[in-house]
Amino acid sequence: MSLFRLYIRVLGLLRSDKWLAVSLVLANIALVGFQFAEPILYGWIINALTNNTMAMPYVVKWAIVGFLGVLSGIWIALQADRLAHRRRLAAMAEYFEHVIALPASFHGASHSGRLMKAMLSGTDHLFSLWLTFFREHIGAIFSLIILVPLSLTMNWRLAILLFALVIIYGSLNAFVVRKTYNGQDEVERHHVALAARAGDVFGNVAVVQAFTRLSAEVSGLKSTMEQLLKAQYPVLSWWAVLTILTKASSTLAIVSIFALGVMLHDKGQASVGDIITFVGFSTMLIGKLEQLTGFVSRIFFQTAGLKEFFAMLDAQTTVPEASDAPELQVKKGTVSFENVSFLYGNTGGGVKNLNFTAHAGQTVALVGTTGAGKTTALALLQRANDPTAGRILIDGQDIKTTTLTSLRRAIAIVFQDAGLFSRSIAENLRMGKPDASDEELNATLKKAQAAEFIARKEYGINTQLSERGSNLSGGERQRLSIARAMLKDAPILILDEATSALDVSTEAKVQKAFNALAKGRTTFIIAHRLSTIRNADLILVLDQGEIVERGTFDELVRQGGVFANMASAGGFTVPKVDG
Repeated sequence: MSLFRLYIRVLGLLRSDKWLAVSLVLANIALVGFQFAEPILYGWIINALTNNTMAMPYVVKWAIVGFLGVLSGIWIALQADRLAHRRRLAAMAEYFEHVIALPASFHGASHSGRLMKAMLSGTDHLFSLWLTFFREHIGAIFSLIILVPLSLTMNWRLAILLFALVIIYGSLNAFVVRKTYNGQDEVERHHVALAARAGDVFGNVAVVQAFTRLSAEVSGLKSTMEQLLKAQYPVLSWWAVLTILTKASSTLAIVSIFALGVMLHDKGQASVGDIITFVGFSTMLIGKLEQLTGFVSRIFFQTAGLKEFFAMLDAQTTVPEASDAPELQVKKGTVSFENVSFLYGNTGGGVKNLNFTAHAGQTVALVGTTGAGKTTALALLQRANDPTAGRILIDGQDIKTTTLTSLRRAIAIVFQDAGLFSRSIAENLRMGKPDASDEELNATLKKAQAAEFIARKEYGINTQLSERGSNLSGGERQRLSIARAMLKDAPILILDEATSALDVSTEAKVQKAFNALAKGRTTFIIAHRLSTIRNADLILVLDQGEIVERGTFDELVRQGGVFANMASAGGFTVPKVDG
């Protein structure tokens, strides 16, 4: 994306406030007109004084022009700031809404530190460009547009020098941009790496401390910083050279106008007022060109960050939803996998030809070694991805054709990682049911065996949790996750290693709550602890993405196959199979 196209897209985000934006543009045009009027009036006053004619009318006009210019400036300063702040927050909200709606496959491939940096840096860049567009860029552009015909009508000879100044500025900027464009892209890549590395460490401080990696991680971060500076310094050097050259050309232009003006005055081809006016033009033009140079510099340094922001905003979901997709209607909760396959392109892992039906109210367990495809299968049920072959039906409806919201509303999940937010316990629980009363929360906490430990908290359900619930034990976090799923009261339930963090005593209590919750609901369980699936209606044994065995617990044990070996390793008595 070129700088021009990128800039147009940045301005395009203002369309919802287009009338205010138009008023600001008109105010800038008026302000430029007033600014050009001042050196002209100044020149007329000088000529009037030189020729002993009335100068006061020009002074009055100058005062009026100055007052109108102040009013235009006030409108621009007041409304441009408000517009830029408002649209920055709107862009942040749009980015946030879009990114969190993207599927798990996107987030699995995108570091959270990178996503956060893109949002914050991108919206900061947008704010900066919008603000300077209305405060500086529009005025600078219209100054150049007005200057050409105006200066030619006044004195074409002096006008040539002004045009030369514009050409010099433009050439210098174009040269520096070409020399540093690729270098700034490399700088931005180092910035992204820096944010990702810092995010990794902040998210795993306990690991860093436990393995005494403090100095190593600090050293690694400093190394990334050194690489960033190594890439940044050449870019900064070129822009420093540009600043020096533009200052020198500004001084040269003013001296040249005075020199040429004196020569033309001696020949009777320019008045003293003309010289004063053109010096005023050149001074104003230099200021405007310096603003444009600053703009080019700013957008140049911000280009990579803006590209990253728009790239995230343009990211497409891999689970599209038709605009006329119907709501999923769940009356029973029967789930069918029909020849379902899904392969990950980077590893070749996934699932192949899954065929099974979980009838309404049944409990289906998926077991197998790590990487067998258990989590992938149930991720497909939630449409984290769509199958590459086959289809998944709920009560006869292909979930690919229904709305994502209605599908996910029909499924409650207890994750292996509790997934708690840095909010109060009550707020975390109400994600399952936003309108739940305190009485409902307390009743559900009792069922999830969580009421006792919450009662010990000073503020009860209003206790504030730390990031990811780190001020709770693993078992406490998991029980809150279970309570949250209970509150959702969905017809389909997924338990992803839901009791893995519980001790044996608490697990037995929670299992009773699960049994009550699962009654009348279609339940899927991913478990390594086989005691949690002892009473499952159907157990599917997966190996390398395929179902290799199926049946009840006792049936699979008697078969003496893969599951029987797992049961034996788990301490269950397995009868010998005659062979």
